[in-house]
Amino acid sequence: MPQKLTENALLLCDKGAKPSQLKVTSQTFSKAEDKLIATEQDKQPETNIANFGVCAITKSKCTPAITKWDKTTEKDTINNYKILTEDSTCQCSVGGKISVQHKGHGEKHETA
Repeated sequence: MPQKLTENALLLCDKGAKPSQLKVTSQTFSKAEDKLIATEQDKQPETNIANFGVCAITKSKCTPAITKWDKTTEKDTINNYKILTEDSTCQCSVGGKISVQHKGHGEKHETA
């Protein structure tokens, strides 16, 4: 089963120059290893997802433009928002695909 994502998970964009850390702002109480668990609402540029350096498409500073997360949990939710997992991805409207490099914690926190 996929593992839940937490605050400080490392994200990669296939069109970006560097990884980015995920910041969780969608909820303040559900944690794994004392880190907030990420949900599908954690998608705001620079608030939740910092830039990935220089974008290979625009050749300038990346500005993540995410519409929605894919491959979230089917059943598990926090505040009625689906939980992000290590398999979650999202498409940037500029053209890149964002995926998870590291889930943000070391233990197993499986989803249902």
